[in-house]
Amino acid sequence: MKRFFIAIVFILLTSSFLLAQQRPNASTTPTPAPNRAQTARPQQAAFDLTQYGVRIQPEPRLVVMMAALDAAGFDPVPHGEEPSPFRAQVRRDQINLDPELRARMKKFFELNNRQLATATPAEQAARYVSLAYALGPVPNFEAPERSIELPGGLLEVLDFVPLLREFYQKSGIDARLPAYLRMYQAEGDLLRRPTIEMVKSVLSYLHTQPVTTYSERVVVNAPGSNNSRRSTGRQKTYTFREHERRFFIVPDLLAVPGAINFRIIADDYYAIVPQGTDPTSSELRRAYIQYAVDPVVLHFNREIAARRTQIKQLLDERTSHNQNISPDIFIAVARSLVAAAEARLDVSTEIAALTYQTRQRLAGTQDAAVRAQLAKQFEVRKQEIEDEGVAELADAYEQGAVLAFYFADQLRSSEESGFDIANFLGDAINTFDPARESRRLDENAQARARAVAARRARAAARANAAANETGGDAENVRRATLVRKLSEVEQLLRIKNYEEAENRLRQMLTEFPGEPRIFFALGQTASLSAQDAIDESVQAQRLERALSHFQMAVRAASTDTDQALLSRAHTAMGRILAFLERRQEAIREFDEAIKIGRVDGGAFNEATEAKQALVSQP
Repeated sequence: MKRFFIAIVFILLTSSFLLAQQRPNASTTPTPAPNRAQTARPQQAAFDLTQYGVRIQPEPRLVVMMAALDAAGFDPVPHGEEPSPFRAQVRRDQINLDPELRARMKKFFELNNRQLATATPAEQAARYVSLAYALGPVPNFEAPERSIELPGGLLEVLDFVPLLREFYQKSGIDARLPAYLRMYQAEGDLLRRPTIEMVKSVLSYLHTQPVTTYSERVVVNAPGSNNSRRSTGRQKTYTFREHERRFFIVPDLLAVPGAINFRIIADDYYAIVPQGTDPTSSELRRAYIQYAVDPVVLHFNREIAARRTQIKQLLDERTSHNQNISPDIFIAVARSLVAAAEARLDVSTEIAALTYQTRQRLAGTQDAAVRAQLAKQFEVRKQEIEDEGVAELADAYEQGAVLAFYFADQLRSSEESGFDIANFLGDAINTFDPARESRRLDENAQARARAVAARRARAAARANAAANETGGDAENVRRATLVRKLSEVEQLLRIKNYEEAENRLRQMLTEFPGEPRIFFALGQTASLSAQDAIDESVQAQRLERALSHFQMAVRAASTDTDQALLSRAHTAMGRILAFLERRQEAIREFDEAIKIGRVDGGAFNEATEAKQALVSQP
């Protein structure tokens, strides 16, 4: 039972300690599990991502490929920045790699890279990511047969496979791979909670359930049939073959920062994401929308084929401006539906949040002038949100999503009715007017122009803020340095390199003496490392060390500026003390967190629930 409860303590503590910004990092805060007292009561069934087609897991072929690519000289680290802790570790692990092999790998990479002289690091890596998924499993890495059916980019790097096999054999990565995969899985575990939120939001908006399996009707020869031409057609029967559709989210600790690779291989969808990815971001969400939409489009292939001429008419008009647009009408319909769903989901979500905020503010005042001003601000902001949605649709339209505006109108009408997206697509395909759709860009030109101007204004504001921060006083520079270094430590915790994280934090104390955020991070590090301790005495020692660090964080923190940190530190201590069966001390810590109240980035709800659970115990 203790082993189960200790995991709960650490789940709470995995929230980001970058409290310099006074806000939690949602992408790194898993859902708190029920505590020991709560397990006695019936629990709501956990949200099972696999029921919705989603799996979060590392891919060994990709790990080896990206490590080999790094050894070959691929370096996506921006100039002047330090590599991520995991990339630095991989480079240390490969420092004794055979120099002759490294030289051959580097020569191959550089020769093939000349064809992509202006390519971004993400574009350079994309071909090797595709190659990794085209190969057989570790350790043989069987290569596909060379043929014109393989994508051109993959063909260009196919000769890297012999070098990859040699790298696997000589680098020692075979022995390190299990440890690497555990680090990758730890990163994947951090993606689970926000991925659940993303899946729920997409399916709730579309009012649908994803197709995770389908049956394919195949022809088989009846028993006793022969291959003669005469018997063909009379001796054949049909059977059904079941296929599973899966959406894989694959963490990649060696990926280009900020670049998500998306691949569709047969019935499997792969979203390869770099460290720190927010699953609710548009790129990953768009990929899952496509996973949900593709079988719907396939279901209505006859209706789409019947409107081939009209869709081609719109596509031909677009290809006259952009030769890279696919002429495939089914791809055009799918892209249009994905673009429309993404744009309308953004708009509806933001307007719902804006409406809630405005209602809260209106409820807090009876001043007529203030209420009128709030209503005016609401309308202005609502228009800005709608304009940005129009701009997203226009961008997609120019890239071949020629029915994006039309589908967005259909989705708008279904947002309140709750119709499943699969129930209206057939009628929508049958009734669109190609003449109207050809005028969409002109009709929405003003709204798009307003959105583009707003984008530029936001970009200019961000640039000015960055310039002020880098050119500001010493305190701003100090704060930026602290946040950057804490972020680096957070990456070490993601891959469970607790020893290095603690070493860096202790070094930081000499540069930032008495900094409460560093003490909090030390407490978090000790707590997380205790989770991996098998020996109970070692586990207890680490928990006591964590308590000490959290106490120092509380003593060093300011009640005026560090309320979120104080809230989370008291709650963390309460959780640990509860686990150590020091009940009254735990309740006092929870009371301290509750006394602080609801602050942005704090732990008021967690403290309240944990105290209630303790008090309810006999």
